[in-house]
Amino acid sequence: MAVYSPITEKELLTFLKQYDIGSLIKFEGILEGIENTNYKITTSQNIYILTIFEKRVKLEDLPFFINLKNHLVEKNFFCPKPIANKQGLTICTLNGKKCVLISYLKGSKADKVFDHHCEQVGNVLSSLHQNTADFKEKRVNGMNYIQWQNIFLKCQSANNSKYINLINFIREELEFLKIKWPNNLPKGIIHADVFQDNVFFINNQFSGLIDFYFACNDFLAYDIALTINAWCFDNQNNFVQQRFKSFIKGYEDNRLLTNQEKSSLSILLRGAAIRILLTRLHDKLFHPKGAFVEPKDPQEYVKILQFHQDINMEDYLS
Repeated sequence: MAVYSPITEKELLTFLKQYDIGSLIKFEGILEGIENTNYKITTSQNIYILTIFEKRVKLEDLPFFINLKNHLVEKNFFCPKPIANKQGLTICTLNGKKCVLISYLKGSKADKVFDHHCEQVGNVLSSLHQNTADFKEKRVNGMNYIQWQNIFLKCQSANNSKYINLINFIREELEFLKIKWPNNLPKGIIHADVFQDNVFFINNQFSGLIDFYFACNDFLAYDIALTINAWCFDNQNNFVQQRFKSFIKGYEDNRLLTNQEKSSLSILLRGAAIRILLTRLHDKLFHPKGAFVEPKDPQEYVKILQFHQDINMEDYLS
C-alpha cells in the first residue's frame, strides 16, 4: 500500500455520494507498501479502506479479487469485505482510475515477530488454502517465471552500474530455476503476498489478512515458500529455525505437506526469493516520481536467496 494518487476532500465527497455509508468525518493516506494507493476513510457509520489501483494491477483481474474476498468472508475467514455502492457495484472509478471500498480490519502488524506469530500465520495460510478449494474462478499467476524474466530484462536494460553484480547474480539464478522448477505439485488459490504488513494481530492474536491483489492459482507450496521468506528471517535476514518450525506446525494443523512438496521446498524458496528480489530491484530502478514511499532494499533478499542456495530446507522439516 502507498499513496501514488492524491485526492482532495471535495473529490472524495463526490465519490462517496455513490455509497450509503454515512457522512465523511476524515480521511488519510496509508503510506506503507508499494502496489496501490490506499486511504483510510472514517465516516459517521464506520471505517473503510479506499484502494485506488495503479499500473501493476490488471483491471480485468479485479472481479477475481473481489469475488475471492467475498467467498472468504462467507467462510468466516478474516479478510476485508468489498463494499457495494447504491447501484450494487463494488468496482468503481475515481479520477479516471478503478477503485474499491472495503471494510476496515482492526489490528496491526506484529512489530516484533515471535514463534507464536509464525504458527498462527501458518495456520491462517493453510486455512485459506482449504477455504478456497471450492472457489471456481481462476487466475494465472502474473508473477510467474516468464514475468520474472521480463522484469529482469527491463532491469538489465536500465544499465545501472551500481547494480551490475546483482544483475549477474540474478541471471545465474534464473537460469538455474528454469531447469529445476517443479511441475507437478498440489495447486489451488494462493495469496502470494502474506508479508508482515498484510497480517494483523490484536493482543498477539490473528485478526485479519489483507491485500489479495497477487492472489492466483499456483502451487500451494509456493505460497508457503513466499511466506517462509517473509516471516522466518530476522531483521538481519538470518534464518530463524524455530520460527520456521512453528510456521510449519501451524500450517500442518490443517493440511499436511506432501513428500513431493517437502522435497521441492528449497527450489520454491529460491524462486520465492528471486521474485521479491526482482520486484524490489525494479522498484529501485524505476521508482515513480512524486511517490510518497521509498522502495524497499533488494539487497535484503540477496542474503535470503544465498541462504537457500547453500542449504536443503528439507533437512529442517524432520
